[in-house]
Amino acid sequence: MSRDVWDKIRDFRLADEARAQGLYPYFRPFSVNEGPEAVVDGRRVIMFGSNNYLGLTTHPKVREAATDAIRRLGTSMTGSRFVNGSMQLHHELEERLAEFLGREAVLVFTTGYQVNLAVCSALLGQGDVALVDRGVHASIYDGARLAMANGARMVRFGHNSAQSLERHLSKSEDEGGVLALIDGVFSAEGEIAKLDEMVPVLKAQGARVMVDDAHGLGVVGAGGRGSAHHFGLEQEVDLIGGTFSKSLASVGGYLAGDRDVLDFIQHHAPSFMFAASGAPSCVAAAMAALEVMQEEEWRITKLRENYEYMTRELTALGFDVGPTDTAIVPIYIRDDARTLAVWRDLFEVHGIYTNPFVSISVRPGQQLIRTSYMATHERAHLDRGLEALAAVGKKHGIV
Repeated sequence: MSRDVWDKIRDFRLADEARAQGLYPYFRPFSVNEGPEAVVDGRRVIMFGSNNYLGLTTHPKVREAATDAIRRLGTSMTGSRFVNGSMQLHHELEERLAEFLGREAVLVFTTGYQVNLAVCSALLGQGDVALVDRGVHASIYDGARLAMANGARMVRFGHNSAQSLERHLSKSEDEGGVLALIDGVFSAEGEIAKLDEMVPVLKAQGARVMVDDAHGLGVVGAGGRGSAHHFGLEQEVDLIGGTFSKSLASVGGYLAGDRDVLDFIQHHAPSFMFAASGAPSCVAAAMAALEVMQEEEWRITKLRENYEYMTRELTALGFDVGPTDTAIVPIYIRDDARTLAVWRDLFEVHGIYTNPFVSISVRPGQQLIRTSYMATHERAHLDRGLEALAAVGKKHGIV
């Protein structure tokens, strides 16, 4: 008899062991999430673990747009964009995003994850190469695996390294087309991709480039337009993708580029063609958030003030925060057990909610506490967090 597929489930003990030790940080249920503060397991905490960078999830205009869309259009389109799931609202948001990003067209997806699946599965086939930064989001890796099923190859280059990128490109000259897939802002480390160094290398070799700007939109670039705009390369980057689940305070994704490229993708990508379309409330909320982001530019300014303050103060305390220059400020611990212990003390003792990244999600030696900041954090929130981090850092010998 063959091995039971369920055997691996019976062998999985890691999560239960972490729960028993009070070191399990995942799937914590929120009863209230107001932005800079939240209630978790009945306790009020300061939120240093959210991607709600501009603090728009509770903005009155965003809330009203979502509820009005439900009143007018219902809760779901009950089908994919390809058949019965397209609304005029989808097209309106696509037009507004295209204008905002300065691109010819935009395609709106149900999730940001699906964007990367769609790009890779539709555009990469036999003999092509998906050239992937080692530090990119899991959705890009999954997209590259779909491309491999089409006969493409995945090649990983050194994290944020134009030199490594160039070496791998030189080995791919006699193969099919090359599409480089890069995070605009790396979601664990908070680094901005060195697009100013990498894009010229790619263009010189005739390669195409897609930037996943999930953590860049609303954070960097003129008016929060993202990492490509940060370097003035928005017309050199072939595709810009992202999500609504960060600065746009909703659920969904977008892909910006040339109209003919997006038209090809929407007719060839299963993750777009056969997935239920974004709900009216989600699309309307994202559109309202985009409007607020442009109307209330103080939010982008305040966000930068907050994360620059935290980067400066954490560095002064002796923490290793790496080369971040965004709302994601990592604290490198470089050990699984110590990272989880720091997370536990911050949460249980001091009421500070953070995200631990251990070796299931980062490379060995890169374990960290990921802190992230919002435009709606007040200085009192930040200073209380610094006090807690200093105490826990000293306790565990990090500072």
